[in-house]
Amino acid sequence: MAARPSAPVRNALTPPAVNTQVHIIGGGLAGSEAAWQLAEAGVGVRLSEMRGGGDMTAAHQGDGLAELVCSNSFRSDDANSNAVGLLHAEMRNLDSLIMAAADAHKVPAGSALAVDRDGFSAAVTARLAAHPNVEIVRERIDALPASGLVIVATGPLTAAALAGSIGAATGSEALAFFDAIAPIVHRDSIDMDVCWMASRWDKGDTKDYINCPMTKEQYLAFHQGLLDGEKTEFRQWEQDTPYFEGCMPIEVAAARGVDTLRFGPMKPVGLDDPRTGRWPHAVVQLRQDNALGTLWNMVGFQTKLKHGEQVRLFRTIPGLENAEFARLGGLHRNTFINSPQLLDETLRLKAAPHIRFAGQITGCEGYVESAAMGLIAGRFAAA
Repeated sequence: MAARPSAPVRNALTPPAVNTQVHIIGGGLAGSEAAWQLAEAGVGVRLSEMRGGGDMTAAHQGDGLAELVCSNSFRSDDANSNAVGLLHAEMRNLDSLIMAAADAHKVPAGSALAVDRDGFSAAVTARLAAHPNVEIVRERIDALPASGLVIVATGPLTAAALAGSIGAATGSEALAFFDAIAPIVHRDSIDMDVCWMASRWDKGDTKDYINCPMTKEQYLAFHQGLLDGEKTEFRQWEQDTPYFEGCMPIEVAAARGVDTLRFGPMKPVGLDDPRTGRWPHAVVQLRQDNALGTLWNMVGFQTKLKHGEQVRLFRTIPGLENAEFARLGGLHRNTFINSPQLLDETLRLKAAPHIRFAGQITGCEGYVESAAMGLIAGRFAAA
């Protein structure tokens, strides 16, 4: 029997052998969801993701598709009284890959939908890799394609060369803001003789959050520590970049007033300390971050404090005196386009209608909203 000819060897920039009809740039939440919607509609997809091909962003840790770089929460899952919960339900009804993976890898979080971030990303990656209509290519795209149907879903951490190409095509400067990442603590380093389990602000019957109580004196000292702590220094061109209000560094919020945190992420309402039977003056809450329950993230504690300052200051929180950190907080600059001016009603770039944009690069906020933008972009392209 004659030997079968071997498959041709091609590099990452060679046109794919499959009959690709839509090229998606970016394998985050929006890009992954758009790829799934197109593939399920019978449309071939080439999904280009630079992570895994030798490149990395300022915030990602690995090369899995749909990696969550900040919180592990998709926020409220209550479809009856919360807009985000309603969006969850609508996306499930539209066969959302992102929601299916989130449901399969959820961890306890009260009425919120939180996920084991590694299991979630692995599930999205596996389902897309197994789909016959999807080709995943680990490559960096440096310029907007001149032809063919394209969806740009590179998120706010778009590589510099492609960001420059987008700027040249749109003729307008990108808007920008800073986003921050919260620390993650090893569960076995938390002192549960001081902390206790309860629901978020004692809402609901579950006890899914670890609570670290503070007296007034402890809180005031911690607040001053946030103000005095050494922080990341900005370069000159970054000086006027605003913060994303939905993920503001805790020290920036603290600077707005001594009680700002007590009415925000450190709100003690409804949380009776079992040792005193009373609400503490303030409370730090931690939410489960992985399915094993070994990692917990500090809710609302995204920060631009330098790493040494984070360890020193956060170990002054009662119950976290011996905390070991799996990840410390960080800060990164996000960019996005001026969508109301640049895109039409189906997310096409007015100056180049073969190109659509989806996800956070369009200026939307949040994991769920980004995935939803990918969902509708994919369906628009399929249509």
